[in-house]
Amino acid sequence: MPIIINLDVMLAKRKMRSNELAAKIGITEQNLSVFKNGRAKALRITTLEAICKHLDCQPGDILEYVESSSGEQ
Repeated sequence: MPIIINLDVMLAKRKMRSNELAAKIGITEQNLSVFKNGRAKALRITTLEAICKHLDCQPGDILEYVESSSGEQ
């Protein structure tokens, strides 16, 4: 998948655990884990906004686009 999720990196930088962030943004730990592991098919902008607010970061700190070298679309 060409979108890389760097949420673990930001959590480590902020010394915050996944369960703590999930509670602060009002989603289940399971849903946060699905996003964190790149298995989510969609992400609400309000959820991304809440993540950025509580981790004091920008969306680009969490989401990264890496172009596929195999010609995959």
